[in-house]
Amino acid sequence: MRFLFLLILLAGIGIGVVYPWAMTNFSGHEIGTWRVYEQGRFKPVTVPLAGRDAPVRVLVDLTTRAERIVVSQQRTVLTLTAATGARTVLASTLQFIHSENPRQVSPQLPDKIFRDEAGLIPTVSPGPYIFTVGPGDAEGIEMRAVDLVLRSGVGEIDSRAQPVGFSLMAVGLIGLVLALRFGGRRPQNPNPNSQPPPPRWGRGSN
Repeated sequence: MRFLFLLILLAGIGIGVVYPWAMTNFSGHEIGTWRVYEQGRFKPVTVPLAGRDAPVRVLVDLTTRAERIVVSQQRTVLTLTAATGARTVLASTLQFIHSENPRQVSPQLPDKIFRDEAGLIPTVSPGPYIFTVGPGDAEGIEMRAVDLVLRSGVGEIDSRAQPVGFSLMAVGLIGLVLALRFGGRRPQNPNPNSQPPPPRWGRGSN
């Protein structure tokens, strides 16, 4: 039973955590990376996109000295809008609260890179797209740099994956804990009939 619950737990982690992370970071191919904040100043960037780039996933990398980013649900670290012509195609707020494993810039530097997803542009009209990143209302975030990352042709994440994965993780974890707790117990009073009879002669006999 322990092995079965362990398999259920691993399946839940794969469906609920690994699959969305892999689809976000590795599906499709990278269009490019643009620096939108440096030396205390934000600047918009213009990126020409083609229809074949759709869908386009918009990611933002935040470089900071913090070990982790903690903000309340009502606060945002960054805001992002994407527009083409006079039409806004994406507006998003970024909190970076799910970036548990930031990348390290260099072993010699304390800076960490946190990534958050701004959203998906499902259809692309050929032409220039203006991406504008700005500060949110969260305080105490020491930003070193902010980069815009665009990925083309990304796969769509199944919305059912995470709920199913988290459910399997819960079932596997609870089952594994119960199996470890009760599966290793030994009876306190073993059946005396199960013990070998005492020797009838020699040392130790009655």
